[in-house]
Amino acid sequence: MFEILPLVAVALALYTLHASRENARRLGEEIVRLRREMEALKVAGVVPPEPAVAVAAEEEPAAKAEPGPWTRPAASEEDIGRAIFGGAPAEAAAAEEEPAETAPVAARESFESRIGARWAVWVGGIALALGGIFMVKYSIEAGLLSPAVRLSLAALFGLVLLAAGEAVRRRAQPVIANAFRNAMIPGVLTAAGVITLFAVTYVAYAVYGYVGPLAAFALLAAVSFATLGLSLLHGQALAGLGLLASMATPGLVATGEPRPWPLFGFLAVAWLATLAASRLRRWQVVPALANAGLALWAVLYLTQAGTVETPPVLLALLVLAAGLGLLWPGAAGEGEEERATTDAWERLLSPPAAAVSLTGALALLFPALVFATQVPGLALADYAFALVVLSLAALGAARGWAVYPAMFSAVALVLGTAILAVMPGVTLLDGFGLVAPPLPEGATPVSPLPLAAAAPVNLLLLTAAAYAALGIAGAWLRGRTSREFAALWSVLAPAVPFAVTAASLFVFGNLAFDLKHGLVALVFGLAFLAAAELFSSGRAEGEAVFVPQWTFAAGGFAFLVLSLHALTEGLATTLGVAVLGALAVFATRLRHWPVLPWLMAGAAAVVAGRIAVEPTIVGAANLAKTPVFNQLLAGYGIPAALLALSAFELRRWPGERVRNLLQALASLFVLLTAAILVRHAMNGGVLDSAVPTLGEQAIYTLLVIGASAVMMTLDLKSPSPVFRYGSMTVGVLSVLSVASAHLAGLNPYFTGELLGRWPVFDLLLIGYLLPGVAYAGLARYARGRRPMPYVTMLALAGVVLAFAWVTLTVRRYWHGESIADWKGFLQAETYTYSVVWLLLGVLLLALGSRFDSKSIRLASAGLVLVAVVKVFLIDMSNLEGFLRALSFIGLGAVLIGIGLFYQRILSGKSVPQG
Repeated sequence: MFEILPLVAVALALYTLHASRENARRLGEEIVRLRREMEALKVAGVVPPEPAVAVAAEEEPAAKAEPGPWTRPAASEEDIGRAIFGGAPAEAAAAEEEPAETAPVAARESFESRIGARWAVWVGGIALALGGIFMVKYSIEAGLLSPAVRLSLAALFGLVLLAAGEAVRRRAQPVIANAFRNAMIPGVLTAAGVITLFAVTYVAYAVYGYVGPLAAFALLAAVSFATLGLSLLHGQALAGLGLLASMATPGLVATGEPRPWPLFGFLAVAWLATLAASRLRRWQVVPALANAGLALWAVLYLTQAGTVETPPVLLALLVLAAGLGLLWPGAAGEGEEERATTDAWERLLSPPAAAVSLTGALALLFPALVFATQVPGLALADYAFALVVLSLAALGAARGWAVYPAMFSAVALVLGTAILAVMPGVTLLDGFGLVAPPLPEGATPVSPLPLAAAAPVNLLLLTAAAYAALGIAGAWLRGRTSREFAALWSVLAPAVPFAVTAASLFVFGNLAFDLKHGLVALVFGLAFLAAAELFSSGRAEGEAVFVPQWTFAAGGFAFLVLSLHALTEGLATTLGVAVLGALAVFATRLRHWPVLPWLMAGAAAVVAGRIAVEPTIVGAANLAKTPVFNQLLAGYGIPAALLALSAFELRRWPGERVRNLLQALASLFVLLTAAILVRHAMNGGVLDSAVPTLGEQAIYTLLVIGASAVMMTLDLKSPSPVFRYGSMTVGVLSVLSVASAHLAGLNPYFTGELLGRWPVFDLLLIGYLLPGVAYAGLARYARGRRPMPYVTMLALAGVVLAFAWVTLTVRRYWHGESIADWKGFLQAETYTYSVVWLLLGVLLLALGSRFDSKSIRLASAGLVLVAVVKVFLIDMSNLEGFLRALSFIGLGAVLIGIGLFYQRILSGKSVPQG
């Protein structure tokens, strides 16, 4: 019972189609007959009477008669052609060309239109396909017809559907074609016929074996190409169906052994046919799917086939790149009008035919990476990788819409080089094997081979050179139409070859001396500096930031630095980088390029990186043990001097930020030089990772305090935010270092470090007293020149260090060189702490009064408070007899004396100063 329903649906659909076609034919004939009568009357000079409504409208001058069916012009040949090929009539096209302000708002489609005009067509097409399937199913189950007869009838049914689609298309009205172009009855009938013929051919080959592989392949290909041709008449949906059939054909027809040339030849021809149809109709979805299909086949073949040949895959990919550049979008995307968006980068990233551009770039990217993974196991894989990458770059440089090929060419070359250099033999995209067609019998998938031969260094360097040339050409060509695209290419042109050359040098080269990489990098550097000069010629000084000048100059400088690393080593490399940066600064006398001073900052970053990797500059085994006068003095001191000289050279340079940066870098390198020389001298000429001693840390602290004072002096003589804020930053960091190292981490009380034989002139003197005095002097110097909270912090740091010196000196008096905490406390020692703390408090009070410093007086009050707490909480419980009484008597006398002193100074000065 249910099997009859599809037949009924098919019959009803055909009857409805026939009735609507007859009505449309009769209406069209009547309209043509009436138009001919009107033309004959006009020729004879007889004017037909107007309707009463029209006469009444003529009596009112302000009224305008609406055009009716009698006043419309006859359909032109152009309208008929548009109707046949699926386009809009001339009137509709003219309406589309009118400005948006005058175009009427399109009426929203009604629910009745959706149901009757669109869904009925789609459901009818599905019903036709299901009817054919059920009919074949029923005949098989009932055994009524032989397989040959069933296939013949199915093929006949498909041809009938194709003929019906063409007949309906020829008689379709232009209005229907324009309003319901995505639900056209001819396209649905044609698609149903194509599916039927494709299924018949495949069943005849795969199920019954009536035709061989070659004949089946030819028949399926013929159906696919015929579908692509019919898509020019029926639209993009049918083109997608033909594309799907084309891409599925090689997978459906399996041969005994793989034949890559016929396979990729057919795929390339199918892809070109799809692209040609898309070019005529300006489609984007179908060519995007075609790009994805061709790339999928290439990846599947390269990763899953038993025997792989490189040339056919490479040729198909080169055809893809050439087709995108010459056929579609080709030159058609160059003349597109700019979109309404005001963001230039948004326009750049959403070019005409963006879907085709993006999918085409990805379709070349993935096979290129797979080629890289097959080196050296697959012959010519390295050349294929290079050619695919360069084809992407050439496409990106030649076409203004090809921003995605430009970007993905950089990704492909950098990732491919990383695969060759770091991960040789790794297999990418293995997951595609899940959707791969079954392999022929006896074939085994290709497994990557280990790196058994030398990497293609020469090819990588040549590819980098070709990419650089394409990048410079792309920046030059795109600079005429899109500054953003030119800026993108000016970044990629030096950055990508630099990454490739650097990877090749550090992985495959000789870091001690490599003439090949050194000369290549030198040529690259000079070429990009010449490009910067070429692009900058004719530009007025003071214009807005010109990206190619910055990127090409910076790229040339980077290549020169890389050349130094290839041709020199150790101290010579470090000094050479610093000298290159200084030369860039002095080049501002010849060229006022804003980028030149920043190159010195880049050189300082490279020197700092080299120091971080190898602090000894020349290697621990080659470092001399002579204090101060050794390789460290040159390796650290000369870059510091060149930075200071560069900052001085830029004293009249309009860019203040770079001058301030060089001043800061010079200050840091000077501090670093002093610190490293001290560490070298105090460790017997050896630099290691051992924790520094208190004496070494004290020298660092004294150096930092001195650097803060020097920067403050420089700021007073030549005001600069670097010196102003740098001096305070260094001061704050030194105070934090004192709190963490002097008072806690390196404190002899906790570490047990010996203080030395001589009292006073011992480790406590350099570790606590001298830094405390230095902080007091810096606070005095900064008073009135720096914010009061900063001055107060320095003064309190000096007081804390003095307190620590006094306290630890008392402990040394009672315990000797070792004052470790495990020795405990003596009663006399405990009493001595109270005495010296009170004396120190009184001394600080006197100094605060002498220098009129409120912060020192407050520190004195705090210290006395600590002494009071100690006497009442510790001395009362730990001291006995005479010492306990003496402690309280002394405390009371000192407190009374302090009270009298405060009364005197407060009565003499009503407003104390900080």
